[in-house]
Amino acid sequence: MNAFRGSATAMTVFLVGATLVSFQVSPGQDTPAAMVRRVLRSTPLIDGHNDLAWRIREDSVMTRDVEAYDLRRSTPGHTDLARLRAGMVGAQFWSVYIPGEIRDSGYARVQLEQIDIARRFIAKYPEALRFVTSSSGVRSAFGAGRIGSMLGMEGGHAIENSLGALRAYYDLGVRYMTLTHNVTLDWADAALDSAKHGGLTRFGEEVVREMNRLGMLVDLSHVSPGTMSDALTVAEAPVIFSHSGARALVDHPRNVPDSILVRVARNGGVVMVPFVPSFVSPAVKAWSDSSRSWQATHPAPRATIADVANHIDHIRKVAGVDQVGIGSDFDGITETVQGLENVSTFPALFLELARRGWTEGDLRKLAGENVLRVMARAEEVSARLSRERPPSTRTMAEMDRPGAR
Repeated sequence: MNAFRGSATAMTVFLVGATLVSFQVSPGQDTPAAMVRRVLRSTPLIDGHNDLAWRIREDSVMTRDVEAYDLRRSTPGHTDLARLRAGMVGAQFWSVYIPGEIRDSGYARVQLEQIDIARRFIAKYPEALRFVTSSSGVRSAFGAGRIGSMLGMEGGHAIENSLGALRAYYDLGVRYMTLTHNVTLDWADAALDSAKHGGLTRFGEEVVREMNRLGMLVDLSHVSPGTMSDALTVAEAPVIFSHSGARALVDHPRNVPDSILVRVARNGGVVMVPFVPSFVSPAVKAWSDSSRSWQATHPAPRATIADVANHIDHIRKVAGVDQVGIGSDFDGITETVQGLENVSTFPALFLELARRGWTEGDLRKLAGENVLRVMARAEEVSARLSRERPPSTRTMAEMDRPGAR
């Protein structure tokens, strides 16, 4: 049972990992725990990135079997319905990730399979999940006690250099696309691969423009700083980082430099901080970068809730409280942050921030209001651009050939 919603008890209960942590709340007493309970009962907590669809695909026993991977029971991964309720998740971008290295029959087939898996598990649990495609849909689902469930496509390789394919994915319900995953594309540089273009090519810029026209959020997690910069220059709507931390705190290529955070503030976008240990903990990053002989004699450190909160605080300091969100990466990671082991533990992070002095209004913005604002603004821009210009028929062959204009 969700210990937050509709409870008149004086006891506030958080599930942290496998441990129930309770706090006595006296009548009329506004403690940090009481404030967190109030915020998450009335504001949808939106998680920007959960890889459950890939977890189902890759499960060693229930491979690709949506029926067998039963979310009404305890699952082997980070996500099931009971833990989603305990974590007070209000809306979820379900990642429909596919690796950039797949070459068996083209990317599109695998991408369509992942969308199929996600759409099927959303439909399987109508008592808990509701498929939505808009900011108003999120609010409506939350008001009905359902988790508004959206699709986020992780990696522009899936469009196979086709704007028509991009539009088809939008029609299937995809509401953000991460421009790259770990592999540099023909039109965009990735953070963890060689920079071949210095950012976006002309066709890459056209992808961003067409995403803005559609109302599909441009996700800059996984891309190089050059691609981040070029996308922010071209973008007519707010961008997101669905699961990235602050590079000033942990110098990982997947994190966001301060210079980009300043531009995200001007753009009106949001950076959704992940629960990936090597992204948020300097100690974990240093250990993972050390030699195997060093690792053999030195135990691996654990990332903590405080590490995650530090990234949120830093992004707030540099970009502003309107630019922060949560993007856990649950079911896409093998190691977890201590105290943030699965989807039941989100309230513990909000409690940490409340104890640091975050106000109720600040926590509401972090939980979901920032993301809902970004979505609503992207929808407004889409409505205008759709009136101003038709779907783009430009191709990479014509735009990126030498001398093209």
